[in-house]
Amino acid sequence: MTQMTIRDIIIHPDPRLKAKTDEVSDFDASLKTLADDMLETMYVAPGIGLAAPQVGIMKQMLVMDCIKEDGEAPRPMVLINPSVTWTSEECSTYEEGCLSIPDQYADVERPAEVDVTWQDLNGETQSERFDGLWATCVQHEIDHLNGKLFIDYLKPLKRQMITRKMKKLKRELARA
Repeated sequence: MTQMTIRDIIIHPDPRLKAKTDEVSDFDASLKTLADDMLETMYVAPGIGLAAPQVGIMKQMLVMDCIKEDGEAPRPMVLINPSVTWTSEECSTYEEGCLSIPDQYADVERPAEVDVTWQDLNGETQSERFDGLWATCVQHEIDHLNGKLFIDYLKPLKRQMITRKMKKLKRELARA
């Protein structure tokens, strides 16, 4: 059993959160370590999804687990080089939050169902149709890989207000 490391989560605003990530081409032991670290970081945070750029790694990789019911087995997923291949016309709205934008939430409308294709830790191609919270989460995390945050869906005034709060939080954390 390898020792997992809780990684620091980057707080918005940070240029790495607005940058496009690079495709993963090396499916080696370091990738498995990164996946384990990201899952552990996400669970401890606590969150249901985490993208590699949120821990300063500019690669197309995300982890998620949307199982929240007590007693239900967790379903940790690692998606590498993911892409949405189909979206439903029907949309749903969820109150979204982000580990890089702590304690800030807003309603975001996204397709209710999506088909996603990705590679697993062995480089094998996988695909699945996601709905409900899983669909929202996977779209939110794929946005991170493209330099987009959930606040980018909000009206400018609300987005600026959240960004100001995050700048203040970062100043306070820097002094701590």
